Amino acid sequence: MAARIITDIEELRTLAGQQIGVSDWVEMTQQRINTFADTTEDHQWIHLDRERAAKQSPYGTTIAHGFLTLSLLSGLIRGVVVINAGFNRAINYGLNRVRFPAAVPAGSKVRGRVGLKSVQDIQGGHQFVWDVHVEVDGSPKPAAVAEWITRVYR
Repeated sequence: MAARIITDIEELRTLAGQQIGVSDWVEMTQQRINTFADTTEDHQWIHLDRERAAKQSPYGTTIAHGFLTLSLLSGLIRGVVVINAGFNRAINYGLNRVRFPAAVPAGSKVRGRVGLKSVQDIQGGHQFVWDVHVEVDGSPKPAAVAEWITRVYR
């Protein structure tokens, strides 16, 4: 799916309170999980030891870190909507709420279902509150549900 290009903040305001779209699928490879483990120094066996996970994990395989799933939000949202409205920087301002209802098994695919909760004017720019559900292919529950706040400035 091609991302929707927003060139005017007023156009974005009309989308507040709506689902904007769904991103393409992204594969959660074991290599991606391993790299994230090295970056964050979180080497728990459930993420890295395939043999042990096959025997002892309720998932039957290794799983992605919850924070790895969360870190994909930027790319997943960018796959749905791109804001080209003359801003010189965008920042991650924080999260209001995050939950991890389901695991992401290694080798599975995830995608983002993206909604825009609100657009607020702030000094020098705008604040967006995104509602993102990270879905796992074939799972009835999302892997992550997050209310994410970003800001853009001129």
